[in-house]
Amino acid sequence: MNKTELIDQIAESADITKKEAGDALQAFMTTVTETMKKGDKLSLIGFGTFSVSQRPARTGRNPQTGKEMKIAAKNVVKFKVGSKLAQAVK
Repeated sequence: MNKTELIDQIAESADITKKEAGDALQAFMTTVTETMKKGDKLSLIGFGTFSVSQRPARTGRNPQTGKEMKIAAKNVVKFKVGSKLAQAVK
């Protein structure tokens, strides 16, 4: 399913227009993004939890040359599945 199909499904399920569904989805994505930028976590009970964790700097190897290289530290987004979602896709 892509974004357009998701908007269509939301509009149909909530009995709203596609524009309203698109606006709601965009607002959700913006809110999640801004929450992650701040380093906070977002929990949707039963669905899952979005969180940010820091991956420390490390030394890796170039697979083509075998030469060591430094990999910078960075923040990564994690998603932990909620119990209701896990049960639904079981």
